[in-house]
Amino acid sequence: MTCYDRRDLGLLLLRLGTGGVLAAHGAQKLLGWFGGGGIEGTGRFMESVGYRPGKASAMAAGLSEAGGGLLLAMGLATPAAGAAAAGAMAGAAAVHAPSGFFAQSGGYEYAASLGLTSAGLAIAGPGRLSVDHALGHTVNRGWMIPAAFATVAAATSVVLGARVRRLRKEKEGKEGEQEALFEE
Repeated sequence: MTCYDRRDLGLLLLRLGTGGVLAAHGAQKLLGWFGGGGIEGTGRFMESVGYRPGKASAMAAGLSEAGGGLLLAMGLATPAAGAAAAGAMAGAAAVHAPSGFFAQSGGYEYAASLGLTSAGLAIAGPGRLSVDHALGHTVNRGWMIPAAFATVAAATSVVLGARVRRLRKEKEGKEGEQEALFEE
């Protein structure tokens, strides 16, 4: 008989809660479920906040959230799942950062919480009440944690860097237009 301790139960609850929320957010983006915009609506939103091309950005965010969330909830490929979800939440936090920290003001608090919890689960592991444990941790090895985070960090840096450059260029263009109007 296998005896589970409170850490296993705690990790299960964290995985189910965080993974379920992430999967639902991803389903909003990918499928339009739960009042979401689907690929079309989310793509338009992504374009409006500087992530281009919008549809591809919506697909990447949706897959990272839905896929990462489902995998976290199951406790399968936990390092990759947690890193992917954390990367998606870094992108979401970047959109909300200008509004400050607290979510009630439109800030990044919620995205940061989901991202940090996902990262923590990737590092801590899924516990014994997981598919990873049932499979002998074949896709949950220690070396996979830094590999997953390095890969996601590199991809996230490229995407966020491109967004920042794009937004800066657009802002400079608008300021130039305003100066030209003022001079006329």
